[in-house]
Amino acid sequence: MEIFSHNSNVHFLGLRKVSIGLAVLLVIASVVLLATRSLNYGLDFTGGVSMEVTYDNPVATEDVRSALAKGAIENVVVQSVGGTRQVSIRFQPKDDHHYTQQDGQSPNLDLISADVAKALQAVRPDAKIAGKSYVGPQVGEQLRSDGVTAAIFVIIGIGIYLWIRFERRFAIAALLTEVHDTLVTLGVISLVQREFDLTVLASVLAVIGYSINDKVVVFDRIRELFRSSRKADPEEVLNRSINSTLSRTIITSLFTSIAMAALYFFGGPSVHGFAITMLIGILVGTLSSIFVASPILLWLGVSKKDLMPVTKENPELARRP
Repeated sequence: MEIFSHNSNVHFLGLRKVSIGLAVLLVIASVVLLATRSLNYGLDFTGGVSMEVTYDNPVATEDVRSALAKGAIENVVVQSVGGTRQVSIRFQPKDDHHYTQQDGQSPNLDLISADVAKALQAVRPDAKIAGKSYVGPQVGEQLRSDGVTAAIFVIIGIGIYLWIRFERRFAIAALLTEVHDTLVTLGVISLVQREFDLTVLASVLAVIGYSINDKVVVFDRIRELFRSSRKADPEEVLNRSINSTLSRTIITSLFTSIAMAALYFFGGPSVHGFAITMLIGILVGTLSSIFVASPILLWLGVSKKDLMPVTKENPELARRP
């Protein structure tokens, strides 16, 4: 199945000054947004109150969420635990002296649980608070630090893999585009102030992997065309590689986006953040595979010699920097 002809010849590299300039502007704008507006961190990163609630009869998480909203308890994360009769409730208590203990640091869990029980039992008298705890912001800070570390290790690992599989110029191009994709995706999340929780963090890491998959396909075609062309002009080879893989890139992105849209509409509120972030990342990653990665390779000076194996007949390749 092809959307575009395998032999199409759209001159994508002719737009490289515009595409690279726009990519740089988007990265700068994203950094500014992250520095000024930051991310709208969810309870996973800010801490909050966690409660286990049991019911005598099955209950839907939407009904629990609705009951809490009627009781003026908002922005609650409700998840099923071990079946349909037990749910986990997490939320950030209001900044109210009524809820603060004498130490001024932690909330009064007894008062909070009493208000939660009252709101739930107004709709379902069989609701019972089975457990309660408070997670401080220090845990959230540790999770944020671990998330940043995980993203950095993923990107560095990808760079090492591409250096071994292809050549250092490909690794540098991949690292730069991966940083671009990650920052722009986070910048969009910051712009719309979408809640950033562990599911969104997981989707950001998934975006990194998805994005590099597109670029590896293009890089494979670049290597293949360089090795098969007797007189390989780098710009022509890079352009032909983008064109010959364009249908595959678009089709993969289209069907993955359809899957994420289905997850958003039918998967429930708990996966909305994951699906939305993936949709943003797929769009950004696809465009960078077409308009950013190859221009960076051209700027780095990739050539046929970089991809030819070093042999006794070609000793000068071993001396190439």
